[in-house]
Amino acid sequence: MLVAGGAGVGWALYARLSGNITADDAAAAELARYERERPTALVRGAQNILLIGSDTRAGDGNGAYGRDSGTERSDTTILLHLAADRRSATAVSIPRDLMVAVPGCRRPDGSRSAPAFTMFNHAFETGGSACTIRTVEKLTDIRVDHHMVVDFSGFKDMVDAVDGVRVCLKEPIDDKAAKLKLPAGPVTLDGEQALGFVRARKSLGDGSDTERMDRQQMFLAALVDKVRGDDVLLNPVKLYPVLEAATSSLTTDPELASLGGLYQLVRGLRKIPTEHVQFLTVPREPYAANADRDQLVEDRARTLFARLRADRPVAVAKDIPREEGTNGPSDDPSPVPVFRGSTAAGRACG
Repeated sequence: MLVAGGAGVGWALYARLSGNITADDAAAAELARYERERPTALVRGAQNILLIGSDTRAGDGNGAYGRDSGTERSDTTILLHLAADRRSATAVSIPRDLMVAVPGCRRPDGSRSAPAFTMFNHAFETGGSACTIRTVEKLTDIRVDHHMVVDFSGFKDMVDAVDGVRVCLKEPIDDKAAKLKLPAGPVTLDGEQALGFVRARKSLGDGSDTERMDRQQMFLAALVDKVRGDDVLLNPVKLYPVLEAATSSLTTDPELASLGGLYQLVRGLRKIPTEHVQFLTVPREPYAANADRDQLVEDRARTLFARLRADRPVAVAKDIPREEGTNGPSDDPSPVPVFRGSTAAGRACG
């Protein structure tokens, strides 16, 4: 009876967590419509997951961050590449102000937009996750296998579920717009503070999107370090509240929209050393027609995208003064190209 009762409780919790996840069926249908134009996957076992942070004000708790205008943009977008051997992971930030070719996409009202050369985050605002995925695939020629969308409230809940995340601040922060006042040095951020930390742009540092993405990457590295250091993935008591928060905030492709699907994805990540979890931003420079926008450094970007598509290694270093470099063409089998970035081991707060 005890065993049967325990199994019943376990099944109920599993069903509850699986039921929390929202399946993005509309995106799946839209992507199926354009299957013939999508890139093919080259390496069996390698995975590319598009992580999208939505700035929607709709839904529980999100209205506190502004008026709900009925639209949403991709506040943060990261292409996460998991190597086929699961010995490394590379997270590539895509700036929201990057000028890209956005294809014609299905709008929420069923109408279709015209193709446009515009800022990257226009894709999500126009046609949601499917439009963003198609834009990324056209930009990189990398097949997006899965995607996840998380909103403000879900992000906060996940941070609070791990009892906050510790980061190191070089300078104190007093940002009224982000409602953030923090001392210099090591500090543990709760969910609300973490949201302000990763979203603030104009009033922190030099106000650039570069610094904002650097802070996002630093925070994600610290989160990885926290989860691994506390053995969250191996401790059911610690894991359940994290899963409850995470699943309640996620919209994913149908294949990932269950606890089993997420587990299959996560299980291979547990043994990746933090020094092999890399963070970088697509090589870019000021857009020629508007210095407040970005454009790709084409040769470097092609090298990065080609190597990720072929599941070949890239390296990161903190001090690379320019994105330009002579690492050879994208199909050059020469030494591993190095990009400006860091690892989870390098970003963690000591």
